[in-house]
Amino acid sequence: MNNKLIIITGPTAVGKTNISIMLASRLNTEIISADSMQIYKYMDIGSAKASKQERELIKHHLIDIIDPKDEFSVSDYKDMAQNKIKEIQYKGKIPILTGGTGLYIDSLICSLSFTESAKDSEYRNYLEELSKEKGKEFVHSMLKDIDEESYRSIHPNNLKRVIRALEVYKLSGKPFSFYKQDNIYKCPYDIYYYVLDMNRDKLYDRINKRVDIMVNEGLLDEVKRLKEYGCSKNMQSMKGIGYKEILQYLDGEVTLDIAIDMIKQGSRNYAKRQLTWFRKDPRANFINKCNYPDENAIVDKILSDIIGS
Repeated sequence: MNNKLIIITGPTAVGKTNISIMLASRLNTEIISADSMQIYKYMDIGSAKASKQERELIKHHLIDIIDPKDEFSVSDYKDMAQNKIKEIQYKGKIPILTGGTGLYIDSLICSLSFTESAKDSEYRNYLEELSKEKGKEFVHSMLKDIDEESYRSIHPNNLKRVIRALEVYKLSGKPFSFYKQDNIYKCPYDIYYYVLDMNRDKLYDRINKRVDIMVNEGLLDEVKRLKEYGCSKNMQSMKGIGYKEILQYLDGEVTLDIAIDMIKQGSRNYAKRQLTWFRKDPRANFINKCNYPDENAIVDKILSDIIGS
């Protein structure tokens, strides 16, 4: 049976959706989303989902599957995505995994031995409150005696990762670094892994323009509806860039102009983090869009790799 899997990823606003739809059309196949915001219902504008017309043209999976009030783990995503990959492969097609959430992608193509679903919410909340009271550096220092490697490799400002490392130790009795494996890149699929990129100034300009488009298309009303629905800043879904800042505006914490600037800055910073994440994987093939005359040429290049193998 065909065991190929195409991955189209890259930083926010680089143009993943369009390339993946063009590629899916040429291959007569289906797309599986790898985006941690697009899983939620009612969150269309801020998560930059493919349009209704695009989804009618090409079948998309794992979009609009979770209520924004519900929790959703990487482990949940992995189970659903693996099933969708199988379904598409059984049809004799090559699934296309598209999105910018690196952890979602890695859950499918890396050998990660400790499930992300194992968690202790009470302990997480305790550590978060402790960081507010005594500072991120204090919480980070708690790693030193139990996991020297993670203490050195995780920056104190990456509070989420610090908390995760402490949580893993509490749950398993073993340091977070123990779960790093030599065969982390062992993968059950025959992958074709592409990271779209472009010159930094051009990417940042695209990000800024896309935020303006989202605002013009009704991001403010979308967040208002979610707030009326009962969504709050403490929920996982509302911590996404674009949603948390507009919530701050609606709660009277910042002006609208400041909220929009925060979304732009947050998106640019997120793009940097995404590229850093993807560069760690030696299997990733980077495609600088500025080096191609148009998107058709990029699709042709990917097709030649797949068909020629």
